[in-house]
Amino acid sequence: MIGIHKYKHPLSKLGVVALIALVSLFLSMIIAAVTAIPFFGMEAFSGMMGGGLTYDESNIGVLKYFQLWQSLGLFIIPALLLALLFGDSIKKYLKLNKRVFLGSAILVSFIVIAFSPFISYVGIMNADMELPQWLEGLERWMRQSEDQAGMLTELFVKADSIGVLFYNIFLIALIPAIGEEFLFRGVVQRIFHEWTKNKHVAIWISAILFSALHLQFYGFIPRALLGALFGYMFVWSGNLWLPVIAHFVNNAVAVMAYYFYETGDLKADPETLGANMDYAWVAATFSLVAVVALMAYFKIKEEKKHSEIELRL
Repeated sequence: MIGIHKYKHPLSKLGVVALIALVSLFLSMIIAAVTAIPFFGMEAFSGMMGGGLTYDESNIGVLKYFQLWQSLGLFIIPALLLALLFGDSIKKYLKLNKRVFLGSAILVSFIVIAFSPFISYVGIMNADMELPQWLEGLERWMRQSEDQAGMLTELFVKADSIGVLFYNIFLIALIPAIGEEFLFRGVVQRIFHEWTKNKHVAIWISAILFSALHLQFYGFIPRALLGALFGYMFVWSGNLWLPVIAHFVNNAVAVMAYYFYETGDLKADPETLGANMDYAWVAATFSLVAVVALMAYFKIKEEKKHSEIELRL
């Protein structure tokens, strides 16, 4: 079974990706609903199966529980299975078998933090997007989807103790960073690279799909830009752990910012940070220039590292 689909056409592989992701998600949600009964009672099972769970604090425990299973079923499990189907081993196919140097980990973390002002500025502009009058119905659905996602995020990031904060970091930062990078950069981006023979096309298509899957259209552009950033980190380093680290840092910083804002240690609201700045475009410009320079340095550094390793061999 291992590597059985490695020689299939990329389009066929994408079909296998979609099929396995959907089946895995379906089975994971059934397992989640059944295993939730001992912890949350039959109401959780019936609410999950009937779609009757409301997004409020009374259901936050079960909502987080299902979110964990959803991340496992939609991203992590499919990525591992697909790596076995398309390659000789999980580590080799997903490029998880390379050493992570501390300097590289620090650099990608700094890059994603430096990118934040630009991403925030683009997000503000994206949120102001308006569709033509004849697409009013679509815009209404997009707004509802965005409001629902925002409501769920707000519930998830609330923490009244350090223990809950660490659980939120695990659920919102660590698990998505591993799962989404394994699937989108490790599998999907690689398939599009095989198909198009162009790493840039593969990176951007994967980033667009990565953003689209979140169904948050008023944050679509900044999320796609982040996806592309992670994609270039992966291509230039050949090490999937580096975009995983960058993705984790990006999410973890946001989770901690919300926590410290709620405790009063952070005065600025993370949701509106940069929205009222008269010169937000200046910070965004400096942010973009800094990230371009840092990514150029990252590319040179990683290519030099590869050359040194090849010389030793």
